[in-house]
Amino acid sequence: MNELLPAYMAIIAGLIGLVWGADRFVVGAASAAKNFGIAPMVIGLTVVSIGTSAPEIIVSINAALEGSGTLAVGNALGSNLANIGLVLGVTALIAPLPAQRHLVFQEGPVLLFVTALAGYCLYDQSLGRTESLVMLLLIPLLLWVTVKYKVQHPDAEEVAEVEEIATTSNGAAAMWFIIGLLVMLLSSKILVWGAITTAAQMGISELVIGLTVVAIGTSLPELAASVTSALRGHHDIAIGNVFGSNLFNFLAVMPIAGVISPLQLDGAVFYRDYLAVTALTLLLLGSIAVHYFRKRKLPHHATTVHLSRKFGGVMLVLYVLYFVVLLPTS
Repeated sequence: MNELLPAYMAIIAGLIGLVWGADRFVVGAASAAKNFGIAPMVIGLTVVSIGTSAPEIIVSINAALEGSGTLAVGNALGSNLANIGLVLGVTALIAPLPAQRHLVFQEGPVLLFVTALAGYCLYDQSLGRTESLVMLLLIPLLLWVTVKYKVQHPDAEEVAEVEEIATTSNGAAAMWFIIGLLVMLLSSKILVWGAITTAAQMGISELVIGLTVVAIGTSLPELAASVTSALRGHHDIAIGNVFGSNLFNFLAVMPIAGVISPLQLDGAVFYRDYLAVTALTLLLLGSIAVHYFRKRKLPHHATTVHLSRKFGGVMLVLYVLYFVVLLPTS
């Protein structure tokens, strides 16, 4: 136990540093964007979305450079599981989550497509450089389409969330941007070292460490943001955060590891972990669609449905059951 204490401390310190650094990074970048007159909706969809996924991305880069790309893949898949099972589960227990019509017809199909594409890449138990580059190149296209649509159809809650970010001078914004980035870079190195050391000394695969400790830790910003938004009445933000984060995990966090160092993966990555992510994703989208089409049959139906506390409880139970399956095999 004493031998593992430095590794445990490194994991805790790394996670704390990542969360704090990401917050400062987003504040600096968003404040600078506001100073240059960029619309709040555009800031939310680009700067804030990328910034909240920055911890996973930087951990992925460092893990791949350390020759531990499977940890990065585990982080991406585990974060997506945590976002749906843990983040939405806990948030729905606090307050029923409203889900709007556009999730069924716009973001939902995109998330399904990207999830299927990730499955295609993982099915042969490898993650090559070419397929990883293709997935990375989809990011600017997706951002362009999303920004173009959202600017024409703004969401009041998303705009309000970004406008609450404090405005600072360009000098202060640049300072926080640089400090946040440097803290994340240093923290990710500390975290990756702690994770690799723990895996080696405990005889646990780096994949499992990525799926559990690292994934839950790097999902803490999404959990904090979603719970805070729900408590303040900005319920729509929670599901939007999860959709955006899961897209970035599949299109950036996982492919970055494949670009830096092509990977050979264990069959469990696809048949256990990826299929678990897909099942929760289908359950989430299916629940929204079923509620929406039921309401559609009613007169004067609304375009918003609510995911109940029962839904949140089911998601949390399924997330725990995944661990019941995962941990004995580690």
